[in-house]
Amino acid sequence: MELQSCVQILNEWDIVAVRQLGRNVAKEVGFRTVDQARITTAISELARNIFLYAGQGEVCIKKEFMDGKLGLTIVAKDQGPGIADIRRVMEDGYTTSGGLGAGLPGVKRLMDEFDIQSKVDEGTVITAIKWIR
Repeated sequence: MELQSCVQILNEWDIVAVRQLGRNVAKEVGFRTVDQARITTAISELARNIFLYAGQGEVCIKKEFMDGKLGLTIVAKDQGPGIADIRRVMEDGYTTSGGLGAGLPGVKRLMDEFDIQSKVDEGTVITAIKWIR
């Protein structure tokens, strides 16, 4: 199994730190500039959601190699309030923070694979993978 790097999300500076880590790992894996930007945007959104809704959590990034494909996996975890209605938060335009509502649907569009697991009062785990084309 590949080594992964994790950043605890406790404040806004941690969002900046995990974005930079993601960009560096994406560069190491061999992603082009546009995909590096997609990955860092997705990481930023996931980390921001942890900070805004759960207060704290962590984002882990690892290189992925599966079936001859090379990529990058992002796992965002928290022990926050959880998401009661996952289908609703996955609707474009839905927002509870007054933002643009690009949030999780935007992350799903930016990445190639996306999975969300959440239990109310237990937390949320989101896994997103981007493959090199």
